[in-house]
Amino acid sequence: MRTGHIIYPSEPWTITETAFDVETNQRDETVFAVGNGYIGIRGNLEEGYDGPQGTSLHGTYLNGFYDSSPIAYSKGRHYGHPEFHQTMLNVTDGKLIELYVDGEKFNLFTGEYEAYERKLDMQKGTMTRTMIWNTQSGKRIRIRIERFASFTSKHLAVVRYEATPLNFSGQLLFVSAINGQVSNQVAAHDPRAGSAFSGQVLQTKDIVENETFGALLQQTRMTGFTLACAMEHGLNQPFQLETRTEGQRLEKWFRMESEENVTTTLDKYITYYSTKDVPEPELLERSTKELEAAKQAGFARIAEAHRHYLNGFWKTADVLVEGDEALQQALRFNAFHLLQSVGRDGRTNIGAKGITGEGYDGHYFWDTETYMLPFFLYNKPDIAKQLLRYRHHILPKARARAKEMSQKGALYAWRTIDGEETSAYYAASTAQYHINADIAYALKKYVEATGDKSFLYNEGAEMLFETARFFADAGAWIEGRGFCLNGVTGPDEYTTVIDNNTYTNVMVKDELEYAVKVAAELRAERPDRWAELMSSIGITEEEAVGWQKAAQQMYIHRDKGLIGQDDTFLMKAPWDFANTPKERYPLMLHYHALVINRHQVLKQADLVMALFLQGNRFTAWDKQRNYNYYEPLTTHDSSLSACIHGIVGAELGYMDKTYDYFMQTVRVDLDDYHHNVKDGIHTASMAGGWMMIVNGFAGLRQYNGELYFQPDIPTKWTSYTFRMVYRGSLLSIRVDKAQTTYNLLEGEPVVIHHLGKAVRIVNEVTLSNRKLEAVIFDLDGVLTDTAEFHYQAWHELADKLGIPFDREYNENLKGVDRRASLELILQRGTKEYTEAEKEQFMADKNTRYQELIRSIKPEHLLPGIPELLDELKSHGIKMAVASASRNAPFILDSLGVSGYFETIVDAGALERDKPDPEVFLKAAEALGVVPRNCIGIEDAFSGLQSVCAAGMAAVGIGDPAVLHIADTVLTSTKELSWERLKECYKSAK
Repeated sequence: MRTGHIIYPSEPWTITETAFDVETNQRDETVFAVGNGYIGIRGNLEEGYDGPQGTSLHGTYLNGFYDSSPIAYSKGRHYGHPEFHQTMLNVTDGKLIELYVDGEKFNLFTGEYEAYERKLDMQKGTMTRTMIWNTQSGKRIRIRIERFASFTSKHLAVVRYEATPLNFSGQLLFVSAINGQVSNQVAAHDPRAGSAFSGQVLQTKDIVENETFGALLQQTRMTGFTLACAMEHGLNQPFQLETRTEGQRLEKWFRMESEENVTTTLDKYITYYSTKDVPEPELLERSTKELEAAKQAGFARIAEAHRHYLNGFWKTADVLVEGDEALQQALRFNAFHLLQSVGRDGRTNIGAKGITGEGYDGHYFWDTETYMLPFFLYNKPDIAKQLLRYRHHILPKARARAKEMSQKGALYAWRTIDGEETSAYYAASTAQYHINADIAYALKKYVEATGDKSFLYNEGAEMLFETARFFADAGAWIEGRGFCLNGVTGPDEYTTVIDNNTYTNVMVKDELEYAVKVAAELRAERPDRWAELMSSIGITEEEAVGWQKAAQQMYIHRDKGLIGQDDTFLMKAPWDFANTPKERYPLMLHYHALVINRHQVLKQADLVMALFLQGNRFTAWDKQRNYNYYEPLTTHDSSLSACIHGIVGAELGYMDKTYDYFMQTVRVDLDDYHHNVKDGIHTASMAGGWMMIVNGFAGLRQYNGELYFQPDIPTKWTSYTFRMVYRGSLLSIRVDKAQTTYNLLEGEPVVIHHLGKAVRIVNEVTLSNRKLEAVIFDLDGVLTDTAEFHYQAWHELADKLGIPFDREYNENLKGVDRRASLELILQRGTKEYTEAEKEQFMADKNTRYQELIRSIKPEHLLPGIPELLDELKSHGIKMAVASASRNAPFILDSLGVSGYFETIVDAGALERDKPDPEVFLKAAEALGVVPRNCIGIEDAFSGLQSVCAAGMAAVGIGDPAVLHIADTVLTSTKELSWERLKECYKSAK
């Protein structure tokens, strides 16, 4: 199901606009932006914009280039609250080119145009505009403008402007300009969109020009950064040159005579250098040299190098989906914009809106490590390393922030550009201490996936130990609980400043364990480096012992089978979703934080995020039970949320729901799902779309340095294919309806785990996605019939208590454990009993039941069962028993069949009874088989509900009218056989 409407035509490698629309122009400017990770240029018009005010954001941005301004607090700044904003600036506009035909300026708002097209080409990495413009005097001219920011030259952007007279010969005038009069957009009503500034921030210091060269030097007000924007030109026709300056605008006028049907080409080369990169005296020299080299190389050679870089990117990053053209387009669009947005120099990062707009002030968040870095880790691991290097670059400021917060170690800023915390609302920023653990988690995954111990032992260890030190100091030992982290906020910003957020605690547990492991490795493998760290940051072996203890005793709140999002979440009143109108979402724009905070309502995945990132720490039943509880409470008011729910939903087999979440995620920008693309792309959601393919449908998890896949495919697709780099090897993974093909394209063999089975990929191997590997039996009514013994024992107890009980009422007890059975019987009576009395009744019943079952022998196996067990064993099928009876081990021994079953899960090991799927999920987990490769056999309706909820094929034994939810119903165990079970499994839904 599409969540929005398709805006742009579905094309495999391009995004195309065929009509200019003032109303949607700001959105389109974002979509058609080009960048190279440093320079970002919105898809604005080179000739300038003469449309209605507020319908264009003429923006060019430099990743990491910002200015500051004081944060205004109504009653003065409280201790520890950030002092300054940091805002990515809209910088000098260098792309301007105006075209005049006989004095008439080309403009979309004057004259007429035809054959209009604005196109983003993701293979070439360019944005082009083409059209035929008719002047008011009737002259027709074809215009084609192509531009890109070079992936091979960080500071360089290029524009090629082609003009072809179609029905005249005459003079053309190109006016190429640099405009320093720029400012950021102000949005007062949405905290996600606005800028801290009003008016111009960059102050022009100097204008320099020489023949076809020109430059503006500008400086920020508070940070004192100097920026040089320079331009150079190449033309294919003789021209007359004139230079003009008007205020902060430098213009180069190129006049030339043009012949009919002859194309005149102006190539414009633009550079941006700032004192964040080079010393101020070198700005003009660097600009001049780079522009001279670009002009000498020419547009074609620069474009070819640019495309060559992209070819290498797409070799790994391209995801192929057969069966959905719009989806294919969106996946490429997202990957392309991620590459355009990410800093690759170790000193810049990737903002929540990339470098395409001013949303979130250009800040970097935890999104980097939890969403975007995984995309680069498996596609461009060198970029993943640079993102981690950025965190090391700002480590001194993280140390300073921890000190300001009265803690040891380092605390990374929640939102920042240059390392300092810039969010004034601490409850949804500084309190999100988990950002430290998110960075450590990314470091761990990077080292596991690349084997880059050099980075780990140097920059990585320093970050890891300092953030671990922070948590050890910030946490507290609470009697009866263990190690606790109080006064924190997890990923869910609708539940703030609480104790023991499970996501935070589990992530910190993982970090502390990793820090202990790395400390031990350093002492053994690099004692010299360990000695350096002992000297530089004071690390000690005793400190690592403390980390180990804290990790082992980390507190996690559990309550009756649920994991609490925090200590108090489960005690809050649920939000009234039924009476909350759609127009009141997102809640944060319509309700005070206190109103939201006192309810069970989530902005985004929190505990569900933990189920994904730390999935090996939770059982399958934990995941299903808690996902089913928290998912309906989540508004997804954050674009980060849907993909995480989709990934965990895919793991649990909820494919229809997962697909809906996938479509919300993958086309969030192309379909403008949140109606805010005008402010910039959603980089985390873009990465989330890739994650839903790889981590969701393909089920990839990386645990302890090994790759685990659990592939599945949406019903609408024919197949999907993606590639990934792991330990220097390039793998291709193709998933279709029946099987998955793993192919080693480059590098050394890789061991992967397919549906739990280790496989060494040497070249190409194809494995089934769905294979019957295990059969899980109920006991009573399937293997043997002890129902009569239960009935007799309960009947004797009921008679003793004077409660009516017969065979008809006994049917209600099938598949129900001892406690629940007793309550069903007692509710027919009139007397109230104490808990002690109830315990005695159950003990008496069980004693009598055990007396009765002592007569059970192998001949009491139901018809066909002995033969079936032998058949399954001979075919290597694993077997388990999932029973509500605590006497299951004794009964199986008496029947002489215990040796057939690898595990027995009975009521004593359960938190919830059938129809909850816990018993079947725990049985499958004990067998090491994914639920979809299991058959569950039951004779009771509640038992079949349990099987179906576990995601297994369900076989019922009994009346088809009663057991109708089963995939297959057999009237008797006599009909069971290996061949019949294979048929049942093959036909299962």
